[in-house]
Amino acid sequence: MAVIPLTLTISLALVLTFVVFFLREHERGRRGGAERDSLLPLAEESSHTVPARDASSPAVLPRS
Repeated sequence: MAVIPLTLTISLALVLTFVVFFLREHERGRRGGAERDSLLPLAEESSHTVPARDASSPAVLPRS
């Protein structure tokens, strides 16, 4: 019956591993997320900002 303690030990190790990874991901979620991380390679390309359009000025459309 040495199988039961071995099974319990492995199960507890898996549970503790899950808890550690869950807590790490939970803390990381406050600083970012999958959506934010996926856009990181584009951060250098989008360094310029587009000025906000004033509501009183009409939009200028290019002529075709």
